[in-house]
Amino acid sequence: MATTTATPSTADHAAHEPQSPLARLTDEQIEELGREFAAIHDEVFAELGDRDARYIRSMIDLHRRLVVGARVMLLFSRHRPAWIAGTAALSLAKILENMEIGHNVMHGQWDWMNDPQIHSSTWDWDSASTAEAWKHSHNFVHHTYTNIRGKDRDLGYEIMRIDPNQKWHPVYLAQPLYNLVLMAFFEWGVAFHDLDFEAIRRGEKPMSQVKKELKGMGVKARTQIVKDYLAFPALSGRKGFKSTVKANFTANVIRNVWAHAIIFCGHFPDQTYTFSKEETEDETRGGFYVRQLLGAANIEGSALFHVLSGNLGYQVEHHLYPDMPSSRYSEIAPRVKALCERYELPYNSGRLGKQWGSVMRTIARLAFPGGHPRPKPGPYRSADDD
Repeated sequence: MATTTATPSTADHAAHEPQSPLARLTDEQIEELGREFAAIHDEVFAELGDRDARYIRSMIDLHRRLVVGARVMLLFSRHRPAWIAGTAALSLAKILENMEIGHNVMHGQWDWMNDPQIHSSTWDWDSASTAEAWKHSHNFVHHTYTNIRGKDRDLGYEIMRIDPNQKWHPVYLAQPLYNLVLMAFFEWGVAFHDLDFEAIRRGEKPMSQVKKELKGMGVKARTQIVKDYLAFPALSGRKGFKSTVKANFTANVIRNVWAHAIIFCGHFPDQTYTFSKEETEDETRGGFYVRQLLGAANIEGSALFHVLSGNLGYQVEHHLYPDMPSSRYSEIAPRVKALCERYELPYNSGRLGKQWGSVMRTIARLAFPGGHPRPKPGPYRSADDD
């Protein structure tokens, strides 16, 4: 894999590099911003209670009802109406479990409940990644080093060039094509990404750990194969076996494509900034908050859209507060916008089609040598919401 990142040395590229808004803030402003962002977090956590607990329990209950309904309908999958309805219900169930439940529970967003059944230390999800490996690569590495080139391994998932600062390699010529494969099998792409092949190649990851993670992935693979491609299809009988296999495969692909779209649109559209290691060497807590703000982008949509996206349509708020219950992001968004307006910072947001289009354009353009950062949005103004 070509994974090396480097900052171009040419004067031409430097001339096109947009100045990070972080560089325009004084040390005092950065520290004050840090205190104000931290205050939002503390105020929300001080009032968490029954309303929040009911929310996650209702999502888990909804997921289970969708699964049961889908599986029952797919018993008759040889009939087209039952196949369509069952596949749709199962797709929704898998999306809900993956995005709003699994991702957020394993972030520790509901640990404050002290419920051993809904806790980041015990929860596992219907995905190819083991909980342990994913929490390390995502919760720790990605959310600590967000968009720091050479440190955030989620920046292009080590297989795609999505920032002009990444050194070009001929393997990237095929990225528009293998991105399509990644969409369909995103859970497996993430699982192999969690293995960290670069660390293995450099000898930094012991083979005992690699074997443990591969064994965990094997268990996940066996569970999914048995569940979706053997056990439940068998319940449909000989005539319905193949149609149920197709329904389950379709639901898995729909879930993967949806997750890919939400994750990529929240991290790689034109508006987001990346950072060099040197820029973040002496980073304070306030600087950390600003980097999270600048390195993410929101996706606008309805209430249903936000539930199905795991509330990652509020990617900015999620990166500021990854341990905050996702149901609270919509409530704090106006306060985050107000801080952006007061300190003349951008608040990156756009409709799904816009964000997805800019990401696909970047993947296509940066498959080739060269390229410059796209224009960045100016300071947020409340009139922008009108």
